[in-house]
Amino acid sequence: MEAHRDSLVEGVDPHLNVQVHEAAEGSFGPHRPVILLHGFASSAKLTWEDTGWVTALSQAGRRVVTVDLPGHGGSPVREEMDAYSPSRMRADLLQLIQNAHVRPLKDGDDATGVDIIGYSLGSRLAWEFGATQPELVRRMVLGGPSVHDPLADFDLPAAQRYLADGTPIEDPTTAELLRMAKLVPSNDLYALLTMIEAVKVEPFVPSDAIPRMPLLLVAGEKDELAHTAEELARLSGQAEVLWLPARTHANALTSRIFKNAAVEFLAG
Repeated sequence: MEAHRDSLVEGVDPHLNVQVHEAAEGSFGPHRPVILLHGFASSAKLTWEDTGWVTALSQAGRRVVTVDLPGHGGSPVREEMDAYSPSRMRADLLQLIQNAHVRPLKDGDDATGVDIIGYSLGSRLAWEFGATQPELVRRMVLGGPSVHDPLADFDLPAAQRYLADGTPIEDPTTAELLRMAKLVPSNDLYALLTMIEAVKVEPFVPSDAIPRMPLLLVAGEKDELAHTAEELARLSGQAEVLWLPARTHANALTSRIFKNAAVEFLAG
């Protein structure tokens, strides 16, 4: 998979920042790439590089592809709301995979298809992508997953009032998401609020499209956003659930248990 932004096949240029990290020298693993999808108000660097995920996967012999979602990290801010919709982001991901000439899954050929690891919003996107592209996705690890997208209940008017004049936000989830967004100085709050608006138009209904490949669902025991992970597992019928002791939505990604379990699961 090449790290560039040019469209190599007929379709729409995703305009996304993509980085490819090759497997560590001397390591051996499946030849199919692992695609990493970060969460809201984060980036590939913050979610996957700074927490050691890229290193752990590369040392396990995996070729790692990180993607910055629209308006996040190194991906440009887009003016049109459609660019931030879940359906458009999934279409962009499919375009990237097509650009890389990834072949459909074939039994016994570890150079076909892709594996995916998503976190938070990235897990929602991965769930829907895996459900609609079963010929491409072999296995997925979904971190901080939920049957309900917390962005759907985000109080957009309250956030806009707070940013305009400092009016306190009453809804704790909205306040926390906005606090997270402001923690990263490079975040464009306009782009993030536009994404929330787009997500609200396309609510997450996991039962509408269910991925049928093996899944590993991982969440911190203290992650209030992911307390419904078991419900997702029951929908799938092919999912394992791993609870991380004492971890929250904010710090689950730094867990060595999480990394080791993901590497082992994707090697299966």
